[in-house]
Amino acid sequence: MVEFTRRYFAERNIPVEVEFSWGATEAKVVEGLCDAIVEVTETGSTIRANNLRIVETLMESTPVILANKEAWADPWKRQKIEQLNTMLQAALAAEKMVGLKMNVAHGQIDAIIAKLPSLNKPTVAHLYRSDWVSVETVLHEKEVRRIVPELIKAGAEGIVEYPLNKIL
Repeated sequence: MVEFTRRYFAERNIPVEVEFSWGATEAKVVEGLCDAIVEVTETGSTIRANNLRIVETLMESTPVILANKEAWADPWKRQKIEQLNTMLQAALAAEKMVGLKMNVAHGQIDAIIAKLPSLNKPTVAHLYRSDWVSVETVLHEKEVRRIVPELIKAGAEGIVEYPLNKIL
């Protein structure tokens, strides 16, 4: 976005110095390291979380996959394009989803499962030489804050939340 940003301001005769930022861009404004940032954002939630405000939208975009007719007609290339699409769709499906894993005493399984949302059904695996099981599920990250206290109250222990890269 560096060259795009330079062109944007140059076309409007606004003198600016533009530098690429490696990560934590919002924090640089908060810390006084720069006057403003140009950031690629989907929702603006990180910007608002840092008590910043969006002054101007420079561009809106929609990602798409395009293939020329010759490539689409070639079976090998078409397969690669479809594989790429599958992986991109899987990454989008995992956005804002997390995995939740916990240990549950055998007597509490039904109470825990009743509280858990999942893509299909939670996974339950017996722990080695134990009356406990490991329960694993996938859910929307917004549900975690609400559900974890309920799970603890119902007897879940060792609860681990982890990010997901793809859901296929």
